[in-house]
Amino acid sequence: MSIRTFKGGVHLAGYKEGTQGLPIVEAKVPGIVYLPVSQHLGAPCEPIVQVGDEVKKGQKIAEGKGFVTAPIHASVSGKVIAIEKRPHPGGNFVNCIVIENDFKEEWADTVKPHPNPEELSPDDIRKIIFEAGIVGMGGATFPSHVKLAPVEGKKADYIILNGVECEPYITADHRLMLEKPERIIAGLKYILKSTACKKGIIAIEENKPDAIALFKKLVVKEKGIRVQALREKYPQGSEKQLIYACTKREVPVGGLPIDAGVIVHNVGTAAAIADAVELGIPLIQRVLTLSGDGIQKPANYLVRLGTLFSALIEESGGYQGEPEKIIAGGLMMGKTVFTADVPVIKGSSGIVVLKKKTASKAREYNCVRCAKCIDACPLFLEPTTIAKLVKRNLFKEAEQMNAFSCIECGSCQYSCPARIPLVQYLRRAKQEIVAMKAKAKSDGGKK
Repeated sequence: MSIRTFKGGVHLAGYKEGTQGLPIVEAKVPGIVYLPVSQHLGAPCEPIVQVGDEVKKGQKIAEGKGFVTAPIHASVSGKVIAIEKRPHPGGNFVNCIVIENDFKEEWADTVKPHPNPEELSPDDIRKIIFEAGIVGMGGATFPSHVKLAPVEGKKADYIILNGVECEPYITADHRLMLEKPERIIAGLKYILKSTACKKGIIAIEENKPDAIALFKKLVVKEKGIRVQALREKYPQGSEKQLIYACTKREVPVGGLPIDAGVIVHNVGTAAAIADAVELGIPLIQRVLTLSGDGIQKPANYLVRLGTLFSALIEESGGYQGEPEKIIAGGLMMGKTVFTADVPVIKGSSGIVVLKKKTASKAREYNCVRCAKCIDACPLFLEPTTIAKLVKRNLFKEAEQMNAFSCIECGSCQYSCPARIPLVQYLRRAKQEIVAMKAKAKSDGGKK
């Protein structure tokens, strides 16, 4: 079997040794859960419960209007004791539905197995996925039913399950592939049926040979499903790079994967889809990795949504040394949170805790024009050129340099010997371009 990859990217230290051999363990169910009403890209949800209401596990407690949204469900049974703004892993404050756990673990009446899941139509499957509140669990949190919805004039030739997990420290998907491979394959079959697609690819990076071997064995008799091994390189798991590596197709600038005839889902998403379709279980828990040199006992946890980071850190023996950073997500694309009292949400693939070092803070130097950032960029951008434009407030010119194509993977910044915070400059460019266009539209409307 050939091992494929994409052009660009960087080779990172994986730091996965601490958790890749650890089985998934069920985290302690907390006495109180904090469930943000926004755990997905798109329209945020509105609570459909009130303070004082008794709720059951799996009960829908918030829903949104419009197509691009996903409902929220109670992860425990108990009483709603507050609806208030709380810190969110994304760095902002979001309304949370706070539930005090009664530890009865009573399921809602709506949660029940489907007697004949094989008889479900594509529309039935998509509706179940929507009602279960399933979103992209690799971190992007795009509502899954939207990806599977028919698009006029476009058809999916391939469904790719993303099992790459190229971020340092994170091993949640790896463990899920080893421990629940049948659920992942079952989910892929429902995705294929819901899109009338005939070809499925399970993409796994070469540093997971045990998972590659296991899935190759399991899909031998599965018509139209194959395993694709990929080079160990970052950001191999990014959608555009993954699609090119697996199919040699390119997603057009400003386009979506479906424009290249491809739909991508995370392996965790596929497993959640299987549970929703067959068992009627909505998305109320997920697997995540807690790791880093600042944690006593790294682990792969099965966690109820709404559990605080601080509770998991305590369960893992607390901090090792003085913590400097707590990162929601991976080391490269995750976001540093200012408190450990933020909840696990649908997109929480990992928590990385780094301890304080004695070394001095890195400073930015002048660009030495080495072009390492250009070589590393998987989108073929010129990061330092865009950064210079941003410093001069030339955002229109930055847009012309395709700043919006940046996926903020950090490959350029990792490669830069001058320690220029290129991702921050690219991120600012995109923010200013959005603001610039909004202002132009507003001014045009006034005229």
